[in-house]
Amino acid sequence: MGSANSAFPHPAYAAYVLKPAYNEASRHLFHPMMAANRAHVVMLAEQEIISRANAKALLLAISEVDQSGVEALPYQSGIEDLFFHVEKRLIEICGPEYGGNLQLTRSRNDLGHALARLALRPEMLTLIQTNLDLRQTILALARHHLDTVMPGYTHTQPAQPTTFAHYLAGVLSFLERDTKRLVQAYQTLNQSPLGAAAFTGTGFAIDRHLSAKLLGFDGVMSSSQDSIGASDHLTDIAAALTSLAVNLSRMTHDLLFKATRESGAIRIDDSFIQISSIMPQKRNPVVLEHLRARLSRLLGMAQTIVTQCHNIPYGDTQDIEDEIEPTMFGAIATANDILDLYEKVFATLQVNAAHLLSEAAAGFTTVTELADTLVREANLPFRSAHHIVSQLVQRLHGEGLDADAISPQLLAEISGDVLGQPLQINPKTLKTALDPIEFVNARNSLGGAAGSATSTLLTTQARQVEADIEWLQSTKGYIATAASHLEEKVNGLTGE
Repeated sequence: MGSANSAFPHPAYAAYVLKPAYNEASRHLFHPMMAANRAHVVMLAEQEIISRANAKALLLAISEVDQSGVEALPYQSGIEDLFFHVEKRLIEICGPEYGGNLQLTRSRNDLGHALARLALRPEMLTLIQTNLDLRQTILALARHHLDTVMPGYTHTQPAQPTTFAHYLAGVLSFLERDTKRLVQAYQTLNQSPLGAAAFTGTGFAIDRHLSAKLLGFDGVMSSSQDSIGASDHLTDIAAALTSLAVNLSRMTHDLLFKATRESGAIRIDDSFIQISSIMPQKRNPVVLEHLRARLSRLLGMAQTIVTQCHNIPYGDTQDIEDEIEPTMFGAIATANDILDLYEKVFATLQVNAAHLLSEAAAGFTTVTELADTLVREANLPFRSAHHIVSQLVQRLHGEGLDADAISPQLLAEISGDVLGQPLQINPKTLKTALDPIEFVNARNSLGGAAGSATSTLLTTQARQVEADIEWLQSTKGYIATAASHLEEKVNGLTGE
């Protein structure tokens, strides 16, 4: 049986919980803690909750700890976490009379949640930047392939001719929405819980808005209960990462197929290719396999975040603090690596345009346009035209022939069987209807595969990229301005 007088911490608890959590906090939370401490002291001084002399002593002590770095504060058994270690050191520097007031009007609860938000903030902005880099690279590639006609697929089978640019414009569409989801998650994240203290607030006349502004938060969380109980800033990020991972996974599946010899559509750059240890001919596009596996890892991490936030009390709990942060930071880092690696893959990607064009009409992919032509030329209802062309395709399939075997005579024969009288079509009209390039050019409605329609879409997407870049620069500028404002306030109190 354990002794009732056992000293804290138990070696196992220290080894498995306290020390790993301390190391994680040292890695991510030290600099946010220094900034939050400064902002808190400035707010206390401006609200006249502490004296200017107290504020100066604290700020100088914080500066000394900051300059010494987190390396000067290694884990020590018996000191529960980084917060207590920093507080202990500050009291050593400026004495308990002044150092003991740093925690006035706040708790580890609101501070801890604020630090996590501050630490995640630059990681999210970097992720958004990497997403934008990928979008810009794909945009440039798409513009280069507006006229690269290729087979398009539905249900994994050849369906209709399209262009590589049209496919990439679809990819850009989901990446644009994923950027929007990341931005929305950032906006949920960048709200200040400071001032909630334990969870009921404080009896002192604090200024929560000042603390938030000095740290570059967009606003203040209005409920002190929600300030320390909320988890949707975490699950919003997880949801955005889930959507991104699923979208990229589906694209990865397509690229793996397009990189096969049978497809011959794309060639992954040699810098991403590994060879076989036994088969000399192999060009293994393993970068796509690694990306697929990492996307699975990202999905697992995102689900772990959601699961840890599920079925716990709506209040301060370790489930959404120390225990979740390694997975949270790891998920964002993994997503960032994936996006950056994909940007490099697309930047070096080669497309076999001639081969794709030769394959574009294979498998009767143009016969939808033949049915449309019968509607226009013979004034048939579409369903009747569809039935004629369907019978025509079945006939040629049975004979082992492809679309190039379609002739005016065969069409007249099949239409005669279906309608009771043969349809006559001009050979030139028939040839145009079966031409994959003409098929694509005819699809010039909004969002269509025609080069003109795709070019218009790419222009719109480019404008959105520019708008997203502007938002990112503005957001970074706002944070930088807040940091400068905090520095000015600190200098005013310290006389520097």
